[in-house]
Amino acid sequence: MVYSCLISSLLLLLVALSISPSYTIKIKTASFLSPKQVMTPGSVADPFLFDIDFPRGHIGLKGFDAEVVDENGNPVPLHETYLHHWVVKPYYVRKGFNLSQLDNMPRDLGSSPADYILVRNGGLCRNRLRHYFGLGSETRKTSTYVPDPYAIEIGNPEETPDGYEFKWLLNIHAIDTRGVVDKPGCTECRCDLYNVTVDEYGRALEPGYKGGLYCCYDKTQCPVRNGFDNGNKTRTLYLKYTVRWVDWDSSVLPAKVYILDVTDSWEPSEGSTGDNQEHFCHVEYDVEPCKTNGGGCVDVKKKSLMMPFNGYIVYGVAHQHAGGIGAALYREDGETICSSMPKYGNGDEPGNEAGYIVGMSSCYPERVKVSYGETLTLESNYSNVIGHTGVMGLFYILVAQQLPEPESSLLVLFQAHAKSVSFLGFLAVAVVVLISAVVYRRQNREDGYQALST
Repeated sequence: MVYSCLISSLLLLLVALSISPSYTIKIKTASFLSPKQVMTPGSVADPFLFDIDFPRGHIGLKGFDAEVVDENGNPVPLHETYLHHWVVKPYYVRKGFNLSQLDNMPRDLGSSPADYILVRNGGLCRNRLRHYFGLGSETRKTSTYVPDPYAIEIGNPEETPDGYEFKWLLNIHAIDTRGVVDKPGCTECRCDLYNVTVDEYGRALEPGYKGGLYCCYDKTQCPVRNGFDNGNKTRTLYLKYTVRWVDWDSSVLPAKVYILDVTDSWEPSEGSTGDNQEHFCHVEYDVEPCKTNGGGCVDVKKKSLMMPFNGYIVYGVAHQHAGGIGAALYREDGETICSSMPKYGNGDEPGNEAGYIVGMSSCYPERVKVSYGETLTLESNYSNVIGHTGVMGLFYILVAQQLPEPESSLLVLFQAHAKSVSFLGFLAVAVVVLISAVVYRRQNREDGYQALST
């Protein structure tokens, strides 16, 4: 009787393990709309929006996705409104102070440091690339998911200075290309098309600057074909963004954001540590057209950078513009840590627009350790059958200081194989056979029987 109860209990345990949910932290999701942006054909919107709607509290970010939608919530295709980029940045602001009151400061937030404190990412380009998340035309089909059990920690009350509040800033850079005379030229921000000779602060452009961010800032205009804009094409757009997060607790492992830039001017020198102060990132560059005809026209740009951390790379993705054919991060011996390839659309519908990068592949390396002072090389490749202005070669990585603790308990062992019905079935049968054999042997001994020797 005792053995029958034992068998029944073990079988019930196995069944429970096979159907019980995995022990994971619940991921929360919420979608928000940015403040509205009024667009007309050829217009550029490049606002910095302070104190946007965002989950509050001590949380761990698991992902941030975004797309441009109209006032009815319909996705807007890239061939109508080109999303050059969006980025989100955290900051602390003194309680009672409205940061948007500051004049002429959105690019560098260059006002009184007593009123606000920037929260920068881990590096390397903290002079210009301070954000936590940011993508462009590829946003709809690029995974930003932070793998379990990691998350980006934000809102830790112990880190918030007294008298300040934690908030978020959103920058949207969108170009309305309906009816423009040169759509590729407008999206690549060619200075001659925008008729721009000074930047948004009135400073003269550097000699030889052909196109890029300094020529398509907020309120600039790309020329539209005669007769196209009849005054009835004004529309209201929004950036719809979806945030995924978990409540912070000890089971979540923190991962830091690092952004590498192929235009970084850092060079190794005696005593160099790879510290953020040693880096200056130009963010964009031009791709000159190749001088030969036919295939094989590829512009390859590389940058070797010293890593200022010890840790494990758990996520990576590149950001490129049209013409990009992929980027990679690898060690000095040539071992690839992560490669990120573009996906081009071949239709008209949102998320599949022909001629545009509509997605970049993300990578999730397993147990890739990087040591402090180690040199990694970033490579960004573009087709240069034709030339391009203002392209980018950024690479986002998430770095964790530790890996999950090894799990070896019997319960965890069962859970690790819970997805395999065949394993559980085999285990159940094995347990029953083993216990039945023990019971049979015990009963034989109690009845005076013994097994025959062979």
